Amino acid sequence: MNADAKAYDLLARRVPHHSLEQAFYADPAILALDLEHIFYRDWLYATPACGLPKPGSYVTHRVGAFPLVIVRGSDGAIRAFHNTCRHRGSVICKAASGHVPKLVCPYHQWTYELDGRLLWARDMGPDFDASAHGLKPVHCRELAGLVYICLADEAPDFDTFATQAGPYLAPHDLGNARIAHQSTIIENGNWKLVWENNRECYHCGGNHPALCRSFPDDPAVTGMENGETPPHLQAHVSRCEAAGLPSRFHLADSGQYRLARMPLKTGARSYTMTGNAAVGRPLGRVPLPDAGALLKFHYPTTWNHFLPDHSITFRVTPIGPQQTEVQTTWLVNKDAVEGVDYDLKTLTEVWEATNDEDRRVVEDNQVGINSPAYAPGPYSPVQESGVDQFVDWYCATLASRLAPLREAAE
Repeated sequence: MNADAKAYDLLARRVPHHSLEQAFYADPAILALDLEHIFYRDWLYATPACGLPKPGSYVTHRVGAFPLVIVRGSDGAIRAFHNTCRHRGSVICKAASGHVPKLVCPYHQWTYELDGRLLWARDMGPDFDASAHGLKPVHCRELAGLVYICLADEAPDFDTFATQAGPYLAPHDLGNARIAHQSTIIENGNWKLVWENNRECYHCGGNHPALCRSFPDDPAVTGMENGETPPHLQAHVSRCEAAGLPSRFHLADSGQYRLARMPLKTGARSYTMTGNAAVGRPLGRVPLPDAGALLKFHYPTTWNHFLPDHSITFRVTPIGPQQTEVQTTWLVNKDAVEGVDYDLKTLTEVWEATNDEDRRVVEDNQVGINSPAYAPGPYSPVQESGVDQFVDWYCATLASRLAPLREAAE
């Protein structure tokens, strides 16, 4: 049985409201399907746009087999390309980020304009057509200061998401942000375990003492509540919307993304050990200091927290069947001065600790799942509706994309 057929059969016999079978968390063949049918086909969060502050600024990223470079052009537009020279295939940009006047391959110095056009290639003969050898582009869209890419030949719809999410994001003014800090960690667990852990706070009280000072352990905050704002949170949502902040719970029909502005614990203003704001110069135009956090997820790569004083983005990238990269970026007002408007330790310590605690939780989960004794267990309908929703989205997405291949083989 090939990998496609195996995965389809595993999906067909899945027990509803239960975790997945071991292969989904451990089998390299399943990861290959996840990459081919999800990560290579959907829109993926890549970077905050402020990480590319001027023409020639670039960041590199890798998704599965594809090395990528994302660069701001001379016209100010952000574009993405396959980070592969059109000569003999060398990687062009090797650093995680940087600034260049042109994109120059270090192997034979083929030189590309920031918009991907080949400008110069030495000794290629009179018949060489430089216009046929530009960098291969990757679909790229900027949404309210967040950059998304898509590796598919034909990208799926992005406008519906952008139209819905844009008004929620606008008050946070990410176009006037800068990166205060960025951390990248490797979690020795499958990417779906990273997501499952994120989609519930059932584990928070026993694992996240710093986060629990400000983030509520109310399961409705991370849960789905049948796709509606829970009644006991409606007063907060109504107050925020009356102040001009889009806040109501919105879940895409596909289940791929959600937006909701949720309160922090009573008296808390930000994710700090005291609950006080971390940054004295706010990021954006949020009129209520106790507006809480706009929580946004977009499968398969990002969840985000947008607060009145700063914002945090998280990027999830599988790098092996049992290994996932998680990149966290703290954004502050571009005019905020470290040591004056904020203290870096105060800004980052809660989520630095939380990320490390989540890494341990995910890795312990992976070790247990690898045991021959593992069997899928039931989700708590009270605490884990968010996990259930993510797994439903994953299974439905993968099944729908495998079905035509199965039908063609029969």
